[in-house]
Amino acid sequence: VQHHVSGQLRLAPEHVSDAVLSIMGKPSRAVYDAFCRRFDDLCERYGLEQYVVPYLISSHPGSTMKEAVELAEAVRDMGYMPEQVQDFYPTPSTMSTCMYYTGVDPRTMEPVYVARDPHEKAMQRALIQYRKPENYKLVREALQRVGRTDLIG
Repeated sequence: VQHHVSGQLRLAPEHVSDAVLSIMGKPSRAVYDAFCRRFDDLCERYGLEQYVVPYLISSHPGSTMKEAVELAEAVRDMGYMPEQVQDFYPTPSTMSTCMYYTGVDPRTMEPVYVARDPHEKAMQRALIQYRKPENYKLVREALQRVGRTDLIG
C-alpha cells in the first residue's frame, strides 16, 4: 500500500452476485469486501488517501436483470460511479463464451441464463451507470421489469 499503489488500486471483482461470480469462477463477494476493508485499514494506518477502483462487467452469463439490480445497488452503496463498464461479449477459448453460446455451464452441465437481447444488455449496463441522465429511461424500465420500483428516484 505504501510503495506499490499510486492512489488507485484497480481490481476486477467484475460482479457482486455470488451466483454470477461462481459462474465466472471467481471467489465470493465476501472475499472482495474483506480485501477492500483490509486495504482501507492499511491506507488509514499509513495516512494514505487511496482508493479501490472496481472493474465491472454487465450481462455476463448468469446475470439476469435481478443480478444486474444487485450490482447497481452495490455500486450505489460503494458511493462509486463507474465511468467505464464492460459489456460481456464472447471471446475465443473461454468458459464464459461456451456458456454464452450453449446456455450451459460446461463444469456442471446446468443451464445458465444468457442475456442476448441488445435492449436487455443495454438495460443491464445502464443499471450500473444509473446516475448518468441519459440512462434514466433504461434504468426505469429495468427496475419496473423486475418489480423494484422502490429504487426509482
